[in-house]
Amino acid sequence: MENLLISACLLGAACRYDGREGKVTKIAELCKKYNLVPVCPEIYGGLPTPRTPSERVGDKVLMRDGADVTENYLRGAIAAYKLCEQLGCRKALLKERSPSCGSGEIYDGTFSGKLVTGDGVTAEYLKKRGITVFGESEVDKLL
Repeated sequence: MENLLISACLLGAACRYDGREGKVTKIAELCKKYNLVPVCPEIYGGLPTPRTPSERVGDKVLMRDGADVTENYLRGAIAAYKLCEQLGCRKALLKERSPSCGSGEIYDGTFSGKLVTGDGVTAEYLKKRGITVFGESEVDKLL
């Protein structure tokens, strides 16, 4: 069975910035086709749960209070990729719109709820290294 990197919050881990989970349906179906490898890049990068909301602003990731957490996000992205390397994950199912895991669409950096085209730090890092990234609304593509 193929290994699939997956955002831990999508499996029900309460590791989102607000301390909640974002569990997706069809986990049981995914388990029939993949070995699920959970990851939370923000935690791997050294950030606590809960944590102040963050958004990408250009190449940086800033918390709502202005703190620069870019290095934490990059450290988490590298750790996620190392998991992919070690376990042979060629695909990832990541939390949409996240400044770390978002793929194709993320918040615009103004903390206004506006979405823009772009990727989170981990999604971007994985894609540049040949990992195919899916958001939770794309679970059916993996099945």
